[in-house]
Amino acid sequence: MTEAMRSGVPDVSVVMPCLNEVVTIGGCIEECLNTFTSANLRGEIVVSDNGSTDGSLEIAGSLGARVISVPLRGYGSALLAGIHACRAEVVVMGDSDGSYDFSQIPLFLAKLVEGNDLIVGDRFLGGIEPGAMPWLNRYVGNPLLTRIGNVLFHSDVRDFQCGIRAFRRETILGLGLASPGMEFASEMIAKSAMAGLRIGQVPARLRKDGRNRPPHLRPWRDGWRNLRYMLCERMAQRPVERSIYTTSPPYVSNEKSCRGNSRR
Repeated sequence: MTEAMRSGVPDVSVVMPCLNEVVTIGGCIEECLNTFTSANLRGEIVVSDNGSTDGSLEIAGSLGARVISVPLRGYGSALLAGIHACRAEVVVMGDSDGSYDFSQIPLFLAKLVEGNDLIVGDRFLGGIEPGAMPWLNRYVGNPLLTRIGNVLFHSDVRDFQCGIRAFRRETILGLGLASPGMEFASEMIAKSAMAGLRIGQVPARLRKDGRNRPPHLRPWRDGWRNLRYMLCERMAQRPVERSIYTTSPPYVSNEKSCRGNSRR
């Protein structure tokens, strides 16, 4: 039994941003819970909701996830609020569309134990299922943004845009992350590199998501936002800034949709 289990604090918190993921969120939560059990982890799941209206929250709550409502729209806004809401020192983030394999959580945690501060998944090494990533993203967008990011921030990350990551909560919050949109992914790596944090990597499987609607990602718009962020951050050569939030971003804990969500 870990010290965290004895104290009642989770070993790990998993944060899932959510916006109308009724088809897939249940499977993602169940996969996390099964992983907690098989790895003997005390874990919690925080679903950071950005305004779902399709029943996603009811499913999440019925399976034991802790649901918070985040009024400020955006991928980064949802994740940042979710990270602030976590109770564990170690946090894993991953999308709730079924594309990431949460059974790989122990691999990420093991890499953190080696002394790293941030662990980034590598989809190109872990394997990409047919149809899981558009051709333009796979062969042009992601490799280009990764190359640019590594040159600008003197990092050696193989997949700048991978959405499944693990990190030490207080260390990452100390970077002052503030990007509200998809550029949050680049900001986390850029500021970690500039702060001299140790960044590790593990292979991450990417599955074809299970959604029955178009993805929230807009390749051209979001690619430009990531590129613009990286160029502006590098040209400004700014020190690590404090977050736009003095304590934590605004969110509302939806207690009616929650139950105890830790498993041994």
